[in-house]
Amino acid sequence: AMADPSSFASPACCLTRHLHLRCRADFGARALRGTAALTARAEREAQRFLVLDTRDVQVFKVTVNGQDAQFAFGEKHSFKGTPLEITFPNELRRGQEAIVEISFESSPQSSALQWFTPEQTSGKKHPFLFSQCQAIHCRAIFPCQDTPAVKLTYYAEISVPKELVALMSANRDGEAPDPEDSTHKIYRFSQNVPIPCYLFALVVGALESRKIGPRTLVWAEKELVDKSAYEFSEAEAMLKTAEDLAGPYVWGQYDLLVLPPSFPYGGMENPCLTFVTPTLLAGDRSLSNVIAHEISHSWTGNLVTNKTWEHFWLNEGHTVYLERRIGGRLFGEQFRHFQALGGWRELQNTINTLGDKNPVTSLVINLNEVDPDVAYSSVPYEKGFALLFYLEQLLGGPDVFIGFLKAYVQQFAYKSIVTEDWKKFLYSYFKDKVDILDKVDWNSWFHAPGMPPVKPMYDMTLSNACVALSQRWIQAKESDLDLFSSADLKEMSSHQLIEFLALLLLEAPLPLSHVQRMQKVYDFNAINNSEIRFRWLRLCIRSKWEEAVPLALKMATDQGRMKFTRPLFRDLYSFDKSRDLAVKTFLEHRASMHPVTSMLVGKDLKQDQ
Repeated sequence: AMADPSSFASPACCLTRHLHLRCRADFGARALRGTAALTARAEREAQRFLVLDTRDVQVFKVTVNGQDAQFAFGEKHSFKGTPLEITFPNELRRGQEAIVEISFESSPQSSALQWFTPEQTSGKKHPFLFSQCQAIHCRAIFPCQDTPAVKLTYYAEISVPKELVALMSANRDGEAPDPEDSTHKIYRFSQNVPIPCYLFALVVGALESRKIGPRTLVWAEKELVDKSAYEFSEAEAMLKTAEDLAGPYVWGQYDLLVLPPSFPYGGMENPCLTFVTPTLLAGDRSLSNVIAHEISHSWTGNLVTNKTWEHFWLNEGHTVYLERRIGGRLFGEQFRHFQALGGWRELQNTINTLGDKNPVTSLVINLNEVDPDVAYSSVPYEKGFALLFYLEQLLGGPDVFIGFLKAYVQQFAYKSIVTEDWKKFLYSYFKDKVDILDKVDWNSWFHAPGMPPVKPMYDMTLSNACVALSQRWIQAKESDLDLFSSADLKEMSSHQLIEFLALLLLEAPLPLSHVQRMQKVYDFNAINNSEIRFRWLRLCIRSKWEEAVPLALKMATDQGRMKFTRPLFRDLYSFDKSRDLAVKTFLEHRASMHPVTSMLVGKDLKQDQ
């Protein structure tokens, strides 16, 4: 078995198959404390040890089948944390199971958790907590085999202040007063589908819900719940479409949770409960492709899982492919091609930023001594999608290729796989087209940095207007600026505005006079759609428009989605007139930022200690 370079665990020796978690959220101490009981099965004869991943977690006691067991921490690693070695009182025979119960407490600085004071929430009355475990942060909550090669079921009992609600990546299994503390209540959860540790998730806060479909509630703080219910009302139509494309939905409930603005991602596909950023709340459902994306993960990622983070493209490439197939079903094939081309441009943009010789721009990467958070980019998403889109066109079109995808999900459901497993299955599924497959430059697609060796074909119908308008601005001389007017945007959707701005960002910066004129005629400053505003403010900073600096700083700090916050801070840092203010602003906000965001922005701004 290939070892996971991001984990200390040895699942080939001993496998954890179930977790029973009992813990308490202590907002005063900013800690989760309790017991994690892991059911471990020996995979080889005469097993004496279990090695688990931990990061900044205290361990007070370990028992194995109720007997006290010895445990010791190994050497601390900069981002992987510290291995915990547990010695079994009696050795296990191959196939024998033991229950390993660990008394633990997480650190207030846990990289998996963000704790909020009441003042930092919308409601201002109650504290809030959420977790984000992907890629390797579950170990910063409790000791576990923190590798996507291992899947386990779980049952959890979480004690929280009784005025709050706890939710998890599991089906809800009731609540009761806490017999040990009358100010708390206990929420119970059950996840009967085996999942990798990175899909473990917990949120605690003053949350309310609205039903928006037969298997879907939207959860948010009171202030956002109605807006969220409107924004995400397409969820059931997307679920039905996904089931038609990929097979039955096995997780029971599909709820959505809107997090505070500091949530670092667009969405996180936690089973039964997708986490999303409030930056999706555009008011017109135009950013709902993120919901289609998280829904798609219910098959690609959550059922069929990358075995190590080096094969992350298996999760993300297939999920973007499914997301865009859902978009094609709901909004037409031209729209799918438009989104696909937007993804190719996003890939160009990422590779321009990272450099086309950068090893993290390869589809399959080497994570030996590389932090997955540092390697993270749009490459596994968009290079992965481009490969699948190219194969779709090569092998006979969308109807033929979805047959493969459905069979792939069926073949590898409940398993964790690597790229070679995927490729072997592709070859066996298309055994009558091996001659075509052999013409694919697999080595370049998988292992070469930079842009892919081939560009797929894209229908340009919806892109042409974006290209034409961006070219008008790029070619305009000072004397042409009067020719632009608000009528230019009359026929354009918000998706096309995003694409228009994205095209301009791929070019050399526009003259300052051009962006000033653009503001005058299009009034982009008045637009609150996060995807439009983000690209517009980047355009302004790159053209050295000082008036945009406070607006860009505000967007970079009012929300913490890394897709927006990191490039905005980077651009502000690159502009000599705003560099010092960017650093000062980051240092002022650092303490209240999400731990991963703060670490990565710190690196970007050369402030990491």
